[in-house]
Amino acid sequence: MKHGRACIITINLLIAILFTMSAGCTCPLEQSPTKSAAITTDSTPLIFTDQEFAFELQRTLGASYSGEADIGECLATASRIKEGDFESWYNEWKKTADNFKTAGDKSLAAGHRVSAMESYYRAATYYRTAEFFLHGNPADPRIVETWELSRDSFCDALALDVIPYEIVVIPYENTTLPGYFYKVDDSGIERPLLIIQTGFDGCQEELHPYAVEGIRRGYNVLTFEGPGQGEVIRVQHIPFRFDWENVIIPVVDYAVSRPDVDEDRIALWGISLGGYLAPRGAAYEPRITALIADAGTYDVGQNLLKTLQKSGEASANMTEKELQEWLQTDPADFNAGIYDAMEQDTGTRWLNENGMFVFDVSSPAQFWAKWMDFSLKGITTNIRCPTLVTAGTADKFDPDGMQAKELYNHLTCDSNLMIFSDKYGAGAHCQLGAFAQSFAAKFNWLDDTMGIKE
Repeated sequence: MKHGRACIITINLLIAILFTMSAGCTCPLEQSPTKSAAITTDSTPLIFTDQEFAFELQRTLGASYSGEADIGECLATASRIKEGDFESWYNEWKKTADNFKTAGDKSLAAGHRVSAMESYYRAATYYRTAEFFLHGNPADPRIVETWELSRDSFCDALALDVIPYEIVVIPYENTTLPGYFYKVDDSGIERPLLIIQTGFDGCQEELHPYAVEGIRRGYNVLTFEGPGQGEVIRVQHIPFRFDWENVIIPVVDYAVSRPDVDEDRIALWGISLGGYLAPRGAAYEPRITALIADAGTYDVGQNLLKTLQKSGEASANMTEKELQEWLQTDPADFNAGIYDAMEQDTGTRWLNENGMFVFDVSSPAQFWAKWMDFSLKGITTNIRCPTLVTAGTADKFDPDGMQAKELYNHLTCDSNLMIFSDKYGAGAHCQLGAFAQSFAAKFNWLDDTMGIKE
């Protein structure tokens, strides 16, 4: 490939990067099996004008719905953070987390179980938020240290909670995957199971509010982390893989080995990039009886290529394979362009730093080459179970809901497309910050599909 063409493609890719990550999260709610609402990306920033910081603040604030954050604590912390400064973000959230971890310790020592539990849950959230932007240097010891503080605080809270649970290990290839199994009660009665998984940048402790909602509705709930996620990338150093069926099948094997799981009623809910991972797994795992792709993701490479074709003549005739092969050469021009863009835009910096971290690669081009393997083309017809695909009208990771619509349109199973409006704040990625609307709509669909009666 000639140098001039590479430079043009680099410019186009810089444009595309801001619109292709499905990390990759009702009333009013528009639902239609054939049409979806018009999508806008307008939103009012909170505290920060930086879009990435504003979204992550909204994400943390959303945990207040389940008592795992508090609004005043979040706003006060955010007000002390320097806009767009990753170190300032870490320092302030870490201070807040330390404060409430200490508060939990004091409450526990004084015999106040509930107060200690609540403080530990909030500390876990704040430690997790603090660690979020640290991935530019994978060797930074604070990544594992802060993640451990979050995980340990969460486990301290769980130990004081009234919901029965188990910390489980799931056999996977030559190692294991970590999980939590939450139970409606300790009776051992066989119950429908909801498996919930995160996506591109999450840890399973963040899924606890989803698990609590499932328990309240009569499901036992299993959360887990796979390659590229949580403990598996930070401690085991196992990077993401696109063929997620090789993860889901062992998870279901573990689930059906339990006497308290109704193996005829197993639902799978994938959040953020889980909106690709879960459908990929369900396509090869017939024991999944209901699926939620939240938010739906169809084909990363196709989305990237379509954007390229719209934005420059030089790349109009490229195929996905040609684009991926070029990225696999680790072109210096591309990497230089990406690094330049990362200096100018927080979202682009975070996306590429986290991408290199979770894929265990050393350059943006290597990340994007692997990222393009994430595709459901030719696979969606294998999904047989009822499927819900969701999107948000203000989802900055999927403008126009293109990925969700593509997935929905390629399904041949019984399927529904659910579009959340932003009129009451539910239009963001995975409806983060609007759990009440999100849980009501998605669990209503799941309960009806699974035959759950409250």
